[in-house]
Amino acid sequence: MDISLAGILGAGLLVMASPGPATLAIAAASMQEGRRNGLALAAGVTTGSVTWSLLAAAGLGVVMASHAWAFTLLRYLGAGYLLYLAIRSARTALQRQTPADMADKRTVPASPAASFRRGLLIHLTNPKAVFFFGALYSLGLPAGAGLSELAVIVAALGALAGLIFCGYALLFAAPPVARGYARLKRAFNAVLAVLFSGAAIRILMSRAPAG
Repeated sequence: MDISLAGILGAGLLVMASPGPATLAIAAASMQEGRRNGLALAAGVTTGSVTWSLLAAAGLGVVMASHAWAFTLLRYLGAGYLLYLAIRSARTALQRQTPADMADKRTVPASPAASFRRGLLIHLTNPKAVFFFGALYSLGLPAGAGLSELAVIVAALGALAGLIFCGYALLFAAPPVARGYARLKRAFNAVLAVLFSGAAIRILMSRAPAG
């Protein structure tokens, strides 16, 4: 098969492993809610990544690039959800609790199913994802590539996404990291609020690539 699989995976590694809304959410869930929910959210992000990969392979990137309303709608949905996450993190950062209050208050973490849905929604509302995958396919696939070549790339990128995102979940759920989060919870959530807000602003300012 005349495909640049190594180049595609290299580009995918650089983009997926770089800090972004998905990795921020995985880190937060892993430290706040434990390894199980962190892995569930990572699985949701991976599923979203595979979904965008399949849609890009089917040509959705070209359709969205030529229909500005579709890109705009997805852009507002994604920015709105990131702003919701920013507000939630800010509220946590502003809460002042004494040790006694923290002992009395029972925190009920989200279920793994809810964490999975949260990860899926974060990635499905990222309008840049479909263009990223579309660019990978256009650069790595020869003209007239068949279903077998597409299947290889979708499977390889899906496996890579799973390794990266689940790896982040395991890293941030490690006991030393979790203990550090417990000591710096308010500061960490304040940083999260700023980063989620910044990601939302970047999405709102983005433009569909010229088709």
